[in-house]
Amino acid sequence: MLRSIVSFAEIVVIAACFVLPARAPAELTAVASRKGVPDFTLDDSTGNPIKLSAYKGKVVLLDFWATWCHGCHEEIPWYIEFQKKYKGSGLAAVGVAMDEEGWPVVKPFLAQSKINYTIVVGNSDLATRFGVTGMPVTLLVDRNGKIADTQTGVVDKDVFEKEIQILLKEPEAKKDSK
Repeated sequence: MLRSIVSFAEIVVIAACFVLPARAPAELTAVASRKGVPDFTLDDSTGNPIKLSAYKGKVVLLDFWATWCHGCHEEIPWYIEFQKKYKGSGLAAVGVAMDEEGWPVVKPFLAQSKINYTIVVGNSDLATRFGVTGMPVTLLVDRNGKIADTQTGVVDKDVFEKEIQILLKEPEAKKDSK
């Protein structure tokens, strides 16, 4: 009898994971508390090196995803939309594909999905540096290269878009003129 009660409770918890939003609306990390984003250089699908620190001055939507990830498939059209809508205001979306097979599986997916932002292929070292243990994981990086938000799991599209809008209004820190 006890086992059936526990099983019912487990079912309720599992069902709640599918019904409830991935996260409650959260605030961006306070500017003074933001930590720097780890830098990396990886090649894009054409072999051009992409250095994350080269995006300083832009708000970066950094998405760790994989072709086999269903949540990632849900988010990618949103990120395509955000890139189109906010690129002119200073947003740069960068997708880090975490497929073990690399470009042989990622390139066909890119051709089919018509992704309009930069894609690179990551590795386990990069996943460790960013604390990525599952997919999707998406970071919002402010214009100063500081992590303003990290979301594990599918983002709440509307909340995430509002956070992007807020970050786009934040100024880049003045450079020291020494």
